[in-house]
Amino acid sequence: MTAKARMFAFADSGCSSFLSHIPDPPVCHSLGQAVALFGVEGPIDVIYPALLERAARRFVNDFPGRILYAVKANPHPAVLRQLHAAGISDFDVASSAEIDLVRACLPEGRLHFMHPVKSRAAIRHALLNGVRHFAFDCAAELAKIREEAGALALDLTLRIALPPTGAALELTGKFGAAEEEAIVLLRQARPFARRLGIAFHVGSQCEHPEAFAKAIAHAAGLVHRAGVAIDRLDVGGGFPVPYPDRRPPALAHYFRTIRRAMRQCGLKEVELLCEPGRALVAEAGSVLLRVDLRKDDALYLNDGSFGALHDAAALGWRYPARRIWRAGRGAVTEDPTPLRPFRLFGPTCDSMDRMDGPFFLPADMAEGDWIEVGHLGAYGAAMRTAFNGFGKGRTVLLRPRDRQPSAAIARHSRPRCQTGDARPFDCAAVAAR
Repeated sequence: MTAKARMFAFADSGCSSFLSHIPDPPVCHSLGQAVALFGVEGPIDVIYPALLERAARRFVNDFPGRILYAVKANPHPAVLRQLHAAGISDFDVASSAEIDLVRACLPEGRLHFMHPVKSRAAIRHALLNGVRHFAFDCAAELAKIREEAGALALDLTLRIALPPTGAALELTGKFGAAEEEAIVLLRQARPFARRLGIAFHVGSQCEHPEAFAKAIAHAAGLVHRAGVAIDRLDVGGGFPVPYPDRRPPALAHYFRTIRRAMRQCGLKEVELLCEPGRALVAEAGSVLLRVDLRKDDALYLNDGSFGALHDAAALGWRYPARRIWRAGRGAVTEDPTPLRPFRLFGPTCDSMDRMDGPFFLPADMAEGDWIEVGHLGAYGAAMRTAFNGFGKGRTVLLRPRDRQPSAAIARHSRPRCQTGDARPFDCAAVAAR
């Protein structure tokens, strides 16, 4: 064993003892309680543990392979611990900071460095923290990993490029080896990879299950042309969730399509991996926002495009919203006020800090009211910056006192359409407006 390999083996043996406990945020039993306790200045991020557990169980019970949670979607320690408690033990990390975070929260978690481009310092840091699975998408990156790892046995996964898939957010262009290059790289990596894999990403919020089947067939074709055997196939993320203007097929359709494609392409014996982020955490998080000013159809809030509403501004995505607190009156449980469309503006002095929506809220919205914007468990708080001195907020866990089953909590905790009968929120109803 080389000196470098001995150093990494020592680090992997558990001799590092710098890990510390990161406590969970405070527990609230209602959204009104959260506003009353913490609604002084910044936004309040809400985590629904029961919905996290429900989403995790869906993948653990039904996905035909190993699940790697994409930490970037929501790196909050409470989220990581809840997912782990629900059966997810593998984590897709993309930076040294994410490695440190998961190690601090879950020392027993298995880490996979699936970012295709990493600095040498990040590779060394990963190796010192026991990471033995790395992604690459070019010869130069493969060489970096080999040089830094020395004689260590590693699992290597080649990220391949895909043509556009029709996803809501295409992820082509930055990462992925083209077809001819991929064939060469598979042949180069096979002799020294402990386990060799292929990975792809069909795009974020992919609403077409067959996109996964086509990508699997493409990967199988590369393997055949390269004349090598692979041990793993990582189908990435892209599993969708419903939004007011989007009603994707149920996840069961995706899982069945993937299972069928693996069988038809002769990959039944290959280990299957996936990297869900949004599908695990989006519906289990929301943000509570205060109205600081109203100008006709414009509401000025204490968070915006430099915060949890980044995608609402940058991508034009729509999210469910409801009023949960009225100024001078307190918490709102049922609100018969007719709805009207609003534009939202964030707290910064940047004129681009706007979310056109439209967001349907009670017509009498006023300064001091609070709203809940839902489905922001993914790429919500994780996108928040300190621009203009804003960005500081609180996080709470929402645990209703009656301890309803997960399905009931899902119905009653999601934002509702504020109609007279206070029906559970229906994304399709909002889309029709």
